Amino acid sequence: MALRLFALLLLLMPAPALAAAPSHAIAMHGTPKYGPDFRHFAYANPDAPKRGRLVLSRTGTFDSLNPFILRGNPADGRSLVFESLMARSLDEPFTLYGLLAESVEVPDDRSWVIFRLDPRARFQDGTPVTVDDVIFTLKTLRDHGRPNHHAYYSQVTGIQRVGERGVKFSFGAGADRELPLILGLMPVLPKHWFKHRKFDRVSLEPIPGSGPYRVAKVEPGRSIVYRRDPDYWGRDLPVNRGRYNFDEVRYEYFRDDDLALEAFKAGSIDFREEPSPRKWAVAYDGQALRDGRIVRRVLPNARPAGMKAFVFNTRRPLFADIRVRQALVDAFDFEWMNAKLFYGAYERTQGYFDNSELAAPLAPGDDEKALAAELGASDHPALGHPLRPMPVSDPDGNGRKNLRKAKRIFDGLGFRTRDGRLVDPKGKPVSFEILLDDPADLRVAQQYARDLSRLGIDARPRLVDEAQFQERLTTYDFDMTVYFWGESLSPGNEQAFYWGSAAADRPGTRNYMGVRDPLIDRLVDRITAAHTRAGLVTATRLLDRVLRAGVYVLPLYHLVGDRVAYWDRIAMPAVTPLMGYDPDTWWATGK
Repeated sequence: MALRLFALLLLLMPAPALAAAPSHAIAMHGTPKYGPDFRHFAYANPDAPKRGRLVLSRTGTFDSLNPFILRGNPADGRSLVFESLMARSLDEPFTLYGLLAESVEVPDDRSWVIFRLDPRARFQDGTPVTVDDVIFTLKTLRDHGRPNHHAYYSQVTGIQRVGERGVKFSFGAGADRELPLILGLMPVLPKHWFKHRKFDRVSLEPIPGSGPYRVAKVEPGRSIVYRRDPDYWGRDLPVNRGRYNFDEVRYEYFRDDDLALEAFKAGSIDFREEPSPRKWAVAYDGQALRDGRIVRRVLPNARPAGMKAFVFNTRRPLFADIRVRQALVDAFDFEWMNAKLFYGAYERTQGYFDNSELAAPLAPGDDEKALAAELGASDHPALGHPLRPMPVSDPDGNGRKNLRKAKRIFDGLGFRTRDGRLVDPKGKPVSFEILLDDPADLRVAQQYARDLSRLGIDARPRLVDEAQFQERLTTYDFDMTVYFWGESLSPGNEQAFYWGSAAADRPGTRNYMGVRDPLIDRLVDRITAAHTRAGLVTATRLLDRVLRAGVYVLPLYHLVGDRVAYWDRIAMPAVTPLMGYDPDTWWATGK
């Protein structure tokens, strides 16, 4: 009897987390693409020659070589000098492979992670990379680094040495499932170097990293040169084969982008990405382009395009009605603006995850319906009908069709035109301000305001300085504004900061529209707790659907692919990874 009772108690006890085995990689979901014996990433050319120089441009200035603190303006090129425990693969949504850490262990519940350092790992002054350096880095960045470091590294509740080269980080209940990967991307700093130096000082003294390049020359605010380290410890690692091929990488700083473009055309700069439709269309014509010395290409990527949009502040009475928001969306003439202002460069943004597998199809799939039912939201309005694509202007380009559609909505709500002004059912004129901080957005807002004036709506674009703009955004003191939410192929807890109900009234979040939807809150929880890629995709598509159906923003536009121009003295692999081009895989042609 006692034996049977003991057996029953064993069955009722919670099962311990399955023991983890050391691995060469860790994936947020699913299985890593590359096995333990992989030789190099598919998007890197292991036979690329090691030679030459790469010169890149940046705008602005710099006064610091410490990129880990808030103070100062650090020079570009951090990734050339400092390495993390693991390296990210650019042709997977979120998978890391061994770099400073030769292996990683993590249980199914992701309550802890163990990294074991590669015994070969060295800083550039010859000092071995040790567990002491890893622990020092986490504590220092947590306590004195940037806010994102504090937010993530504060979730570590325990630190334990495991043998000579292992370190175990434990997490509290409810910690982010991404945390083992986030820690894998933590740069490792030399504890011994900071023994007699303040970590948070602004300085142009190079910090010895463990990466493939050393700082060779600094002209404060003007240029910085990195030289490839011939004794780099990790040059033969699989994650590095075919990468870091230039003997020298130089960043030249310019006061503005027009000067940087002229330097590129003169041959002083090797490469630039061109986000400006006008410059892409008209600024590159010349003999070097015609004879092929300058190459222009659109390189593909599968990154989510993100959402750049006019944002409706639904805390304002005018924008509280979804039908008013829909009418204002209908009144926007994208086709005319794209043709007249942007040389036809842009594609209309439909949702929050365009250009990726995370974007919701127009009609909900069975997987989305099943998830909504599981979350008790089968009757949610977002699932009642297919999504509406963004309206398309009439061919004559004057937007009359869309304006008529908007007017019908206003008429149905009891709005009327009085003395050329649209007034609401209480007789109040329809008027709002469009808050801006970027001059590039001003002409779009001005054209939109002109179109709205044809409906009798008084929309007033207002350009303010960055400090005032941020203050008003922080306190949600605006009617309408323009904002861009970037997205990744592995969304996580940031979605609660973007759209969560708890963020709607808390100052300083990115829930600028004031979304409050219990289904969105549940979907964010599902996204952050997803154990499989399929589960993440389904939850994210349903999130995209609910956000789109709520008409919280007027989606604007995005570029498809990365528009780049470069001189033929540099070359790049034929394969472009999922996340977009990787300059670390380029090489000098010898021309």
